Amino acid sequence: MTATLHLLPLPDAVVALVGHHWYDAAASMLAARVASAVPGDDRALLETAGQLATAAKRVLDLDAEDFGPIAAGFQQPWAASLASARFPLEPREANRGALGSLVPLYELMLEVVQLRSARQESLQVVVTAHLIGEYLGHLAWQGTLGHAGDPARMRESTDGLWGSDDPGCPHTSAQRATAKRSLNACDGDVAGYTAYLDRFHSRLGDALSVCAMNHDTIDAGERPDVGETCPAPCEFARRRPLPERRHLDARVRLAKIYQDSRIVALRHHAPVGHFFGVPSVAEISEAWLSTWDRLTQQWPDGGNPLLAADAPRVVVPDEALPGLSALVSAVADRPIGPGHVIEDIGADVIALFDDVDERPTRV
Repeated sequence: MTATLHLLPLPDAVVALVGHHWYDAAASMLAARVASAVPGDDRALLETAGQLATAAKRVLDLDAEDFGPIAAGFQQPWAASLASARFPLEPREANRGALGSLVPLYELMLEVVQLRSARQESLQVVVTAHLIGEYLGHLAWQGTLGHAGDPARMRESTDGLWGSDDPGCPHTSAQRATAKRSLNACDGDVAGYTAYLDRFHSRLGDALSVCAMNHDTIDAGERPDVGETCPAPCEFARRRPLPERRHLDARVRLAKIYQDSRIVALRHHAPVGHFFGVPSVAEISEAWLSTWDRLTQQWPDGGNPLLAADAPRVVVPDEALPGLSALVSAVADRPIGPGHVIEDIGADVIALFDDVDERPTRV
């Protein structure tokens, strides 16, 4: 493909790269062209195209820390969607992003799985599949809490033994620390808040999962044993009607089954940089089939939400991991499929060259 690109005029070469989702290569090509100062080039157009291609590359890399600054640099509609997928960089920002709702971030991660698969980057497919599992517990609780575990609202959303050292709470020491930090992470300075996001927030779903799987909601043996349960739940975990609590429990258990699955385990078995191989396409397919088989097994009480007649349905043609969007939708209790933020950025790059005359200049 590289040899072919060198025979194309610059607009055609960039369009070809972006059309196949090689935003990094397009950005590099555009940067080199700007630096070479070829007579007759529209430098401003090339710089804008380069900025867009670089933005697409960074979003594809899930450089979430910089989603806010990236979005702030553009006025296109996709910028607002990207800003909604970010974690706020300051504790009391008005736009709560992924702390308020994880839906935009999950749409983005599902899009990344699709594009990484199209680029035949098997390791990155596995890495993103692992990241999807990180916040599934938060996603399951989002409808009940009214937010995605936002530390600015956890004090008002919880009660009882949450965040305490009371031995009556079944949380592990790590879960206790996470629960306690979630109550005050937004009360202090940026450094403390950032430390919470870096070291604790991803564990919040685990702590909340224990609360959801309580003995006032589910009897022993009704559903798969996927971890610690709570014998004496706090009021916030049992204030909803029993059918809603059972549905929350089911979605949390489904999330935990995925987190303990073979597709997620592949990420831990691919220590890149230590002369080990990366997972092959065949290994990923085998791991996903095994994972899907476990996810779709019916439970003793018939409560697997992925198999429910009224489960949210998402049709994704040629999905890289068939059923992944259905899993995320079942956990969230709402339809969630791959978004189109990255492809929209690519479309903006291509649009810049739509009216550019082809020139015989070689690149």
